[in-house]
Amino acid sequence: MFKSALRATALAAAFSAIAFAAEAKDPMVGGAAMYATKNIVENAVNSKDHTTLVAAVKAAGLVGTLEGKGPFTVFAPTNEAFAALPTGTVDTLLKPENKNKLVKILTCHVVAADAMSKTVAKMIKDDGGEHDIKTVGGCVLKAKESMGKITLTDENGGVAHVTIADVKQSNGVIHVVDEVLLPKM
Repeated sequence: MFKSALRATALAAAFSAIAFAAEAKDPMVGGAAMYATKNIVENAVNSKDHTTLVAAVKAAGLVGTLEGKGPFTVFAPTNEAFAALPTGTVDTLLKPENKNKLVKILTCHVVAADAMSKTVAKMIKDDGGEHDIKTVGGCVLKAKESMGKITLTDENGGVAHVTIADVKQSNGVIHVVDEVLLPKM
């Protein structure tokens, strides 16, 4: 009887912890809380998983834009996603003479809307399983859903998976992705 009571207490505590975590209003990304009261740049600079993205945004001169009113949806590639590009690609893109190319790549990760994952999933369903997302950079990403996960296919056939969805920002939303989405160049 004591073991049953102990088990019930442990289960109740576990469910309380799960409920609390589910209600946590500021999700963690890259080891840092993402505050819905802060803008995209203010949050991204604190994520240890997005240091390359932040450096690229700075080099491209897009900080002011992503600190702006929005709303924006940013598909934010991780450091690992940038590291998976061919050797030397990131260093080359960060050079001042490649700023236009960098801007094009980064703006192909931004949509001028506040698109939470439920909205994207509904558009995918309404469009018969695939929805075209037009980006600020003029790229078209093909969004699909499989087993509750959203994927994005870039113009070259590269596929990114949304690994963390719906990170609310004061000027939009971030969806963390595991690949850099590349435009046709």
